[in-house]
Amino acid sequence: QVQLVESGGGLVQPGGSLRLSCVASGRAIGPYAMAWYRPAPGQQRELVAGIRNDGSTNYADAVKGRFTISRDNAKNTVYLQMNSLKPEDTAVYLCNTFPNVRWNWGQGTQVTVSS
Repeated sequence: QVQLVESGGGLVQPGGSLRLSCVASGRAIGPYAMAWYRPAPGQQRELVAGIRNDGSTNYADAVKGRFTISRDNAKNTVYLQMNSLKPEDTAVYLCNTFPNVRWNWGQGTQVTVSS
């Protein structure tokens, strides 16, 4: 049973930054492509950023140039550096594998961007 625990969210003003972390336990993330997701209108969740096990990445158009995904396989952790945050980035952020979601969802971490 894989457990995913997200952290690092909070309340930040527009233009601010946050760094999210996702720690996996129960299985090594090394062989898997990992991603950050958030809820989106008309769909259950949208992929915000993904990173494959070769280090290649892809991003949703809405966050390109502002967010950076990274991973530390030794720590079984995936990160999301979020810069230049906008109110529309407000959401609960969750991590999982991609392109197919393989594991149970964690609780996520709430990001609120507001002045």
